[in-house]
Amino acid sequence: MTPLGPIALLAALVAALYGAFASIAGARRGVSAFIVSGRRSAFAACFFILLGAASLLYALYTRDFSYAYVAQHTSLTTPWFYRLSSFYSGQQGSLLYWSTALSIFAAVALTQNRRRHSELMPYVTAAIMGVETFFLFILVFVASPFARVLPAPADGQGLNPLLQDPGMLIHPPMLLAGLMSWTIPFAFVVGALATGRLGEEWIQATRRYALVAWCILGTGNLLGAWWSYHVLGWGGYWGWDPVENAAIMPWFVGTAYLHSVMVQERRGMLKVWNVGLLILAFCLSIFGTFVVRSGILTSVHSFAQSSIGPFFFVFLLLVLALSVGLLYWRMPTLQSENGIESAMSREAAFLLNNLLFIGLVFAIFWGTVLPLLTDAVRGVQITVGAPFFNQVNGPIALALLLLMGIGPLLPWRRGDRQRVGQSFIAPVAGSAVCACLLWLLGIREILPLGGLTACAFVVSSIVVEFLNGVRARRRHSSEGVVLALGRLIRRNNRRYGGYVVHLAIVLIGVGIIGSSFYKTEDMVVLSPGQSAKVQGFNLSFGSLQRTATPDALTVAAPLSVTRDGTTYPTLYPSKVTHRNFEDQPPTTGVAIDTIQLNDLYVVLTDYGTDGRASLLIWINPLVSLIWAGGPLLLLGFLVCLWPEPRPRQRTVAAPLEPVMSHEL
Repeated sequence: MTPLGPIALLAALVAALYGAFASIAGARRGVSAFIVSGRRSAFAACFFILLGAASLLYALYTRDFSYAYVAQHTSLTTPWFYRLSSFYSGQQGSLLYWSTALSIFAAVALTQNRRRHSELMPYVTAAIMGVETFFLFILVFVASPFARVLPAPADGQGLNPLLQDPGMLIHPPMLLAGLMSWTIPFAFVVGALATGRLGEEWIQATRRYALVAWCILGTGNLLGAWWSYHVLGWGGYWGWDPVENAAIMPWFVGTAYLHSVMVQERRGMLKVWNVGLLILAFCLSIFGTFVVRSGILTSVHSFAQSSIGPFFFVFLLLVLALSVGLLYWRMPTLQSENGIESAMSREAAFLLNNLLFIGLVFAIFWGTVLPLLTDAVRGVQITVGAPFFNQVNGPIALALLLLMGIGPLLPWRRGDRQRVGQSFIAPVAGSAVCACLLWLLGIREILPLGGLTACAFVVSSIVVEFLNGVRARRRHSSEGVVLALGRLIRRNNRRYGGYVVHLAIVLIGVGIIGSSFYKTEDMVVLSPGQSAKVQGFNLSFGSLQRTATPDALTVAAPLSVTRDGTTYPTLYPSKVTHRNFEDQPPTTGVAIDTIQLNDLYVVLTDYGTDGRASLLIWINPLVSLIWAGGPLLLLGFLVCLWPEPRPRQRTVAAPLEPVMSHEL
């Protein structure tokens, strides 16, 4: 197995490079044999990349410490599942995972479209293989996961303790796959710009791939927030870290595209927006990969400073130059077929939606790269923290939330003001009732009151849309309510699947508002046998418990929890010292219990030789709603992705010929 990995990646590089040039040559010269050869080269590249990935996985599983990557990220005591997760936990392995996922997605996309979009597909193949060539070049010549270390050490260092968590088995692969998957829609944009076929063809071919990319990246971000909350022990789930920012920006841009593309399909408008949004989403995904792997920005998620940063920067500049050049070239053919006829129209709401999303992304990007800019200009890195992002992005997020409720109530083109006003009555009334209830419950601060009222407005508008749809079906059929609802969603899955996604966003929004404005924090120091009362919870500390394993020493502070006479499960906040990482601070074992939508979040910050335990305790309300929004978001995605029913073809019977009496 020793030479198989690097040889396979070199063969994949040759196949990808050939596939890019053969596809372009075939398209330019009209030679179908070159086009077919280019497509087959993409499949060959996929095969060789999978072979290289299998070689690395085998080396990790068998603990072949003659590979530097294996020695750095595994050890003799690392469990097999964490050894396999090391495949994407280090820098070189994560790049190989990125390349592997792209090759699989490319193979699927090229197979699905092998008999469709004959003019687009050669350029789509060339664009995908061009991106693949870059990553394979890095893996072969710059940051190979198959670099050898001789003589091989008897044991490896082991996996980073922060990564030894079940969440790491799914969060990194989902996030990396989400960043990677924007390559496919971007390739279709390149194909459309290169051929000038900028009508409905490329939109129809791209929408589903963009929806898949949006869902994967959104799930990866949500899982990352969950991992941060359960592992890092700082009491929160989103800290506006540079890597977090880099991962969320392409998702926001993709969200804008999925809304904007409906306007082009329906009204032939916002064509430049749609092309530009997909280019921006891909460039931001490369930027996110660049930030994580270059180490140029300080982050708990990023790798150390490395030599691959300049390569990513140059590649990003080349992609931008090519994309913007193609867009400028085709600008005359991207003129809108119609214009906005009224400010009270759905297309006007979508345009405002785009502007707000771009403003949100610009604010995040500016705050993320500000240290680099100030360092280049003044020689001093000036950073901005969470308060900056919250103050700038909070009002934009609130406006976007309101648009989620306003958009469905507005008609296309123009509408009668009276009818539009009538459609707002029920949602406004529902949100007003909610605001009054919140006021009576003691919520008087403007931001949380406004945010929760906006959430109520969105929910009310969605409920009205569902009720109107069901009522309309029942007027023309004898269907029951449940059957009418099911068939309504089935016949309009994109529309109502989007409403389900909006409900998931509202649920997540309520969780964010509750945990941001009403969390409490307390610090207590307890000796063995002492108790403390925190926000109505009685916490009783027994004594420190020490547990030693071949890998680590764990010190836990068990806490018995009671409230209003009810006993809850014992919490075990802890500190873990890993033997192979004794030069690093101990990791935190967070103890969390969700009690009536309130998270009791306890961290052991320190302990003394006399048995005392210093505890940091948060009460985080409604955080569980954020995690509950994830499955609902996936449900909405599946409804949107479900194939639309084909219209039934009615057969008209031929008229009966007159029958003569003697034929009876």
